[in-house]
Parts: sequence; structure tokens; C-alpha cells
Amino acid sequence: MRKKVWRIDGSGANATDGQVVWSPAKSIWNLAMFVCAIVLAPIYFSWAAFLFFLIFTYISMLLGHSLGMHRRLIHRSYECSKPLEYFLVWLGALVGMAGPFGILKIHDLRDWAQRQEKCHDFFAHRRGLLMDAFWQLNCVFKFSAPPAFKIEDDFANDKFYIFLEKTWELQQALFGIFLFWIGGMPLLVWGVFVRVAVSVSSHWIVTYYAHNPGLGNWKVHGAAVQASNLSRIALLTHGECWHNNHHAFPESAKMGLDEGQLDVGWIVLRWLEKLGWVWNLGLPRDSLKREDLNFEVDFLLK
Repeated sequence: MRKKVWRIDGSGANATDGQVVWSPAKSIWNLAMFVCAIVLAPIYFSWAAFLFFLIFTYISMLLGHSLGMHRRLIHRSYECSKPLEYFLVWLGALVGMAGPFGILKIHDLRDWAQRQEKCHDFFAHRRGLLMDAFWQLNCVFKFSAPPAFKIEDDFANDKFYIFLEKTWELQQALFGIFLFWIGGMPLLVWGVFVRVAVSVSSHWIVTYYAHNPGLGNWKVHGAAVQASNLSRIALLTHGECWHNNHHAFPESAKMGLDEGQLDVGWIVLRWLEKLGWVWNLGLPRDSLKREDLNFEVDFLLK
């Protein structure tokens, strides 16, 4: 059974003090993808490009973001060969949110802040939908007293990850050139601009609702934010919607813990395990030995 991987040292840090500041690079990147998608998608629509968009968006979010970035890179909830890990994380970078180190930092700072007794609304997603969309898609949080963040040496010194962090936007351009070569403008527009815009915005909106009041079974003691389970979108989110389970057991590669909780990511991992491509899949620690958790049946988390 794994314990959570900690990259944050919060000694002397404060999760409430600071300000939300505009990030030009983040804002321009996302805005460019949204504008190009809205303007060009109707002009260059084709059923083949639309079908590719649907299939590749789902595959890249499932294999790249959920299995590669989230369950492997961030939580190390299973083990696999380096070539497979590199492919999954590269696919995750191709989703279009950030490079591997950027994803680690974004996730771990938010996770640390949410587990404090109090945290800023930026991390708690307490503001309205439109304000949170503007914050999360265009801004970063500048701490008055920031926590220290350190990536494990085996990742931080990995030449492939260093390269991918520096070139993750360029990877999108190279992929776009390939799509244009095999399918022209329709495949480029729907395979890059529309896909990235939908992937980034859908990830944000699931994150927003998963960290707002909703149903769950587990309450983490002392945490400012209690995550919710979003049962109706299990298939679309590859199992990431079982976020209340995930906050309670971040070491588990399985997020849909109860009967009937569909977890596509876990199903794929079990298939890969049978092929011998992944192993040592993490499962939840014994809740009876956890003093930091309370269990109740489908209670409303506020």
C-alpha cells in the first residue's frame, strides 16, 4: 500500500494570503485556442475531422492526462516501464494544459492548499462559475508566504521530462503539422484547436464541480475543501469524477471504489497489468487505521 507522495513543504506558508494575478502566457495560450476553435471550426468542419476530435480527445484525456499525468506522474499509483511512462506523459502534455513539471506544481499547490484548515477561494473554487473560469484559465496565485515545492530527483533530472517541459507548446505545433499533412485544415483545426479548447475547459469545469458541495462518503479531517463524487459523468471523466474517493485515498490507482462506480482508467490499467505492461497497482490504505478520515453513507459535503 502506498502513501501519498509529498513535494510540498508548507512550513511557514499560508494558504489564504496572496492575490490572484493575470498570467499572460497562460491567458494568451488558452484564449488563442478558444478563439481559433470558435472561428475556424464551423469553416473547416468535416465529419472525419469531427470523429477524429471525439476519439483522440477521449484517448488523450484517458491515457495521457488521467493515467499518465495524474495517476502515474503525480501520484505514482502504479509502476510501468520508462518507455510507456514517457509515452503516456507525452500524450498528457499534448492535452494542452501544461508540461509535466507545470502539471505537478499546479496540482500539488492546489492539493496542499485544500488540505489546510483555510485556503484562498482560488484553490477552493468558491467563487461563481464565470469568475472561477477567468481565474483558472487566465491567472495564477501569488502567495504572500509560499510553500516550498520540490520535484523528486528522478523526475526533475530526467532529460526527457526537462525537454518536454521546455517544448510542450511546440509539441502541439508539431502534432498540428502532422495532422495538416494527413488531413488538411479540417484535421488541424479539430485535432488541435478544438481538442485543446474542449480538453482544457472540460478539465476546469470538472475540477470546479468536484471541489464544490456534493455527495461523498469520506471527510478528510482539517481540510478546507472536501471533494465530491460526480456520479453522472463517470464515463466521460474516465473515473476522475470519483473525487471524494480520490481525496481520501490519493495513493490508489483505483478511483471508483464502490460497486457501480465506473472507473475506465482502472479498467485500462487492469488490462495493461494482464499484458505485463504495468504492475504494483496502488489500492486504498485501510480506512480503519486512518485517524484523518470519517466515513458516512452518501452525505452532503459542504
